[in-house]
Amino acid sequence: MPPLPENSRQDVATALRDADMRLRATSDTARLDAEVLMAHALDTSRSRMLLHHMRDPAPDSFTALVERRLRHEPVAYITGAAEFYGLELAVSPAVLIPRGDSETLIEAAREAFATQPPASVLDLGTGSGALLIAALSLFPDACGLGLDRSQAALDIAARNAEQVHDRAELRCLDWTIEGWKQGLGQFDLILANPPYVEDDAALSPSVREFEPSGALFAGPDGLDDYRILLPQLPELLTVRGLALVEIGYRQANAVMALGDDQGLASQLHHDLAGRPRAIAFSRLLHR
Repeated sequence: MPPLPENSRQDVATALRDADMRLRATSDTARLDAEVLMAHALDTSRSRMLLHHMRDPAPDSFTALVERRLRHEPVAYITGAAEFYGLELAVSPAVLIPRGDSETLIEAAREAFATQPPASVLDLGTGSGALLIAALSLFPDACGLGLDRSQAALDIAARNAEQVHDRAELRCLDWTIEGWKQGLGQFDLILANPPYVEDDAALSPSVREFEPSGALFAGPDGLDDYRILLPQLPELLTVRGLALVEIGYRQANAVMALGDDQGLASQLHHDLAGRPRAIAFSRLLHR
């Protein structure tokens, strides 16, 4: 069927209103989703769309984007982009979508290194590279290394790492395989958002059906990767280095206890909603 004449199409404002109503069945942020998808279809920013394009004809491609969202596909995967710590990052189904909760790690790093910035940063399970690139943007004299076992994820991280020029190196390594850290050296700042979701956790379809399971699930109690990773942190930290590890909001005591078993001091950090979200681990100088 040929497209409708331009003067008979819905305008952007009307199409947004209709999409908002439809998306309420599958999204708690229906209006925002519709606006982000429309801006993507118009190849403009959301703010510019709202200011200058509301009476323009809605693009034909918008309907297909809304249909994808109705099937629970995350908006970030539809648009191929997500914002994190003020950065615009490429994403794909090969990586977790960066979330605002993870910015807790970057804020904790900013506070911890306010007087003496880190020279070296390690991001374990870098995914899209969000944590690494945010840290390197915050500390412009630092260099960083991002590790991931997924080459598809590293391909996305490489695109994002262009924002910090040649200060980020990426390697395909898996911390569950013996010998993975040989030759890496030590780092002033280690960042990690490991898998920490319980295998049978109740998740929304947009997460369980679309985001990479290998980056989400970590055994019956969600602690499997912490049990592997935390014993290896002391060897990777400089004497006064800091490892910031994201946690599920109910896991603080268990993960801090695992750190204590490895001779690591710990400090808990909360996200903007007041929930436990990250633990800062450091080497105990005197035991």
